[in-house]
Amino acid sequence: MFRRRLRMNKSLFLRIVHTLSDWSPYFTQRPDATGRSGLSPLQKCTAAIRMLAYGTSADQLDEVLKIAASTCLEILGKFAEGVIENFGEEYLRPPRSDELEKILQENEARGFPGMLGSIDCMHWAWKNCPKGWAGMFTRGDKGVPTMILEAVATRDLRIWHAFFGTAGSQNDINVLNKSPLFIQAIKGEAPAVHYNINGTQYDMGYYLADKIYPEWAVFVKTVTTPQSEEDKLFALMQEGARKDVECAFGVLQSRFDIVRRPARLWKQEDVINIMQACVILHNMIVKDEKDSIREVLDLNENPSATIVLPPEVRTSDNPDPTFAEALHRNSAIKARPTHRKLKKDLIEHIWQRYGNKEN
Repeated sequence: MFRRRLRMNKSLFLRIVHTLSDWSPYFTQRPDATGRSGLSPLQKCTAAIRMLAYGTSADQLDEVLKIAASTCLEILGKFAEGVIENFGEEYLRPPRSDELEKILQENEARGFPGMLGSIDCMHWAWKNCPKGWAGMFTRGDKGVPTMILEAVATRDLRIWHAFFGTAGSQNDINVLNKSPLFIQAIKGEAPAVHYNINGTQYDMGYYLADKIYPEWAVFVKTVTTPQSEEDKLFALMQEGARKDVECAFGVLQSRFDIVRRPARLWKQEDVINIMQACVILHNMIVKDEKDSIREVLDLNENPSATIVLPPEVRTSDNPDPTFAEALHRNSAIKARPTHRKLKKDLIEHIWQRYGNKEN
């Protein structure tokens, strides 16, 4: 019952309460001006999580938790800031080398060696968007102001990258051009992934994406109108694996109903903080529940993908990358010939591995 109502196990909830209590005096029980004890940390955190989980208005908690509407909104804002500051660095970051190695092994077992995850965008309606901004945040097919969340998720539904706050009038390509997803790769600070497909050596991981994304070396898209049996099989498996990010969006909205409903907050910064807090809490729940069960995975014994870590400390002999090096890496990311070659090799690889089973 506790997990159903607060969307997480009791141990994780108490960890959040204790961390926020140590982070700020606001989440401690203090006497008010009359000398009476104020709200306890449990009351404040329960109020914030109930608003996130059920998407209820602030005044609906007054009957149960005895907290006024204005205080509930204040608690929600402080709670989001505390979650981002205390847990964001750990639960909203790129995967470490050991985590990346496991992701590559899992995806190679699914027929996609070198795959880092799936990428897509989701809109969150903004009900109380200022009238002067409505045109900028509204797209024709949506009809209401929205903000866009770009995310990268893996099979376990963990969201490793989340970029939120772009105006809803833009499309996925506009969001990608603003996103910091490839900043580390351009700087040369991201781990290099080396793998072999169909006899061709590749040195850069990729993400599964839908048809709107550009033909870059870091994206693998489906075959829009497959004609041959090889293309049909590849489209079936690519579209199935790409649903990881769609499932992550669905679980995020189901777990925190405030993201499913139109946002009623007035300030853009508050809406962004709420979304980031929900993504961080989602990752915390995924990690907590994953640690509580024993996973048995059928992984390849000898994975073809290897990871090469970048130098952690730069010395005078190894200076910061020059502008020319950054341009070269950026060109490698956006290389269209590499995209086409990679897609062709993946189609052949999947057909050789699964074609006979389909027949």
